[in-house]
Amino acid sequence: MIRKLGIILEMIKFEHTVFALPFAYMGAILGSVMMEGQLPSWSEIGWISLAMFGARSAAMSLNRLIDKAIDFSNPRTKGRALPAGLLKSVEVLLFIIVSFGLLFWGTINLEPIALKLMPIAVFFLVLYSYTKRFTWLCHIVLGLTIALSPLGGWVSVTGEFNAAAWILYGTVALWIAGFDIIYATQDFEYDRKVGLKSIPARFGLTGAIWIARSLHIVTAIGFIALFWMTQLSWMYLIGAILSISLLFYQHWLVKPSDLSRVPTAFFGMNGTLSVLLFLFTIVDLVVLRQW
Repeated sequence: MIRKLGIILEMIKFEHTVFALPFAYMGAILGSVMMEGQLPSWSEIGWISLAMFGARSAAMSLNRLIDKAIDFSNPRTKGRALPAGLLKSVEVLLFIIVSFGLLFWGTINLEPIALKLMPIAVFFLVLYSYTKRFTWLCHIVLGLTIALSPLGGWVSVTGEFNAAAWILYGTVALWIAGFDIIYATQDFEYDRKVGLKSIPARFGLTGAIWIARSLHIVTAIGFIALFWMTQLSWMYLIGAILSISLLFYQHWLVKPSDLSRVPTAFFGMNGTLSVLLFLFTIVDLVVLRQW
């Protein structure tokens, strides 16, 4: 059982939680400070963590289950747990049910509006895995789905939204969509061959890279906009500038003529960006505010 759980965690790339979880915490802390003048409680952070683990685990497991046949036929992904026979579909389905249970458990212990909005989150979590079959906007749908983490963190502790919450949501959505486009360049030829929809398959490698760059330029503007719209200070601004620098470095690494460093740009740069911005936000709102 422990071995199976380890295989499942590897299948869903548990380490990639670093993309969304820091922004969920950032949304909760920033929202609580702005709307209520105080930090969220440790119990609220704990329930958000549980809900995030459940949501992401369910989403990634669903993606692997729904894409089982596609992954088997793709040389890059045929070694994944399900197509390789390391897991049975029923085992993954059981894990999905448990994961949705954890999402529900975490959500009912937060602000009531979080539970009311949970069906919307579940809808997007399920929808994304099918989008590559009918629209090349699948990357945008992924961004809008994962960006629910900071928005959910915000509303889970405050019970309401404001303009800054929506700016944070849109900024994170475009950031994720941009790096997912870069990641999808690895399957450019396969997607065209089998008729799957993606921005690289639709616009070619050069067009896809430029679209990703454009989305990340807007992301950079969003990070700066948060500085002006919130109570964040120069400490956050330094973190935002460093994060924007990582975005530019990511695009320096990946070129249409050389995709060999896509894995480095995908996980290394983006995982560092989310943690970096979160840490500078924490220092800004928690440490400097105490001084």
